[in-house]
Amino acid sequence: MQLLKAFAITGLGLVAAQEDKCNDIHKSKDDCVADSACSWCDSAAVPSACYTKENAKGLPSGVFKCSGLRRSEILSRADTEALGVTWRGNSSETSSHELLEAQEMPEAFSWCDKDGKSYCTMSRNQHIPQYCGSCWAHGAISALGDRIKIARKGQGVDINLAVQHLLNCGGVGSCYGGTVDGPYQWLHDISKKTGTGISYETAQPYLACTSDSKEGFCPQVDTKCSALNVARTCGSFDHEGGACTGLSEFPNATISEYGSISGAAAMMKEIFNRGPISCGIDANPLLNYESGIITEKGEGVDHVISVVGWGNDAKEGMYWIVRNSWGEYWGEMGYVRVAKGALLVEDQCSWAVPAAFTAAESGNQVHCHEGGDNCKAKEADQIVV
Repeated sequence: MQLLKAFAITGLGLVAAQEDKCNDIHKSKDDCVADSACSWCDSAAVPSACYTKENAKGLPSGVFKCSGLRRSEILSRADTEALGVTWRGNSSETSSHELLEAQEMPEAFSWCDKDGKSYCTMSRNQHIPQYCGSCWAHGAISALGDRIKIARKGQGVDINLAVQHLLNCGGVGSCYGGTVDGPYQWLHDISKKTGTGISYETAQPYLACTSDSKEGFCPQVDTKCSALNVARTCGSFDHEGGACTGLSEFPNATISEYGSISGAAAMMKEIFNRGPISCGIDANPLLNYESGIITEKGEGVDHVISVVGWGNDAKEGMYWIVRNSWGEYWGEMGYVRVAKGALLVEDQCSWAVPAAFTAAESGNQVHCHEGGDNCKAKEADQIVV
């Protein structure tokens, strides 16, 4: 039976190669991956080869590991800087990260289980109601939400920040990709300029749309940056005169500082002292992940996640505890364990320090009516930069 299976796999690979334009043109891995129409597929059962991406997607994932099948959700350095984002930027000349106490780290540590309590906020799914490559926003917002929960000592109802506000107004990415650095740089800028930060999910729910997206209902949705698309409420049905209202006052969160780090030691120090961080990662090995520790080195950063801690395995050694943004149906309830040194997760990470945020225990809420009439944004405030 095993012999028949091996022949079947070999036959599949040979047939695919015989009918493949990329296989005819490229015989080396370097030439193959340099061609955006092609994918290099490694296999232990048959000779590794170059395939068109269409053919590569049809090969069994348990036999072939193919590169470049997924659209990168990370912009290049040139495209990042063209948006006005500082590559691997820090908000201060002397980063407060450098001032954190150096200490011996525990073998295992997780903000999702610290002293028997979880400081992790909800898992999210960037791909509903339709596909959107907004991992860069989700990774940053999830890590910041955790840090706010940590600042609150885990008390009260979780504060869930509005990813859609960032997509509507951030100007640092879209459903077709963004930056590791951009979200916190944008939030720090509006925090300083306006004293108001990112709104909460209950006033700006996630639509998985940006102005350039052609997916699903996105072409029919207004996502331009306006008061209505920062925080809103709708008082009643349209036919009853209940138009939606952009709010001038709304629960929000600001940050006082941000920074960029790389390397396992810096990641551990930042996570242990201040909370989860947002990091780039190679997502291709994640596509068909179900459980366990991923040990592949990775080929290129094309996705963003948040890292909430680390653990140790008797066989694989240290691993990172990574929260993805593909929903809890994926992986280990939305999480994946990534071995130290794997998937390029240590290459580029960002962190932010929470400043002011609206919370019941702080007594700093502005109380608005159901229809928002007493908090309605003025015409002059409709465009929010």
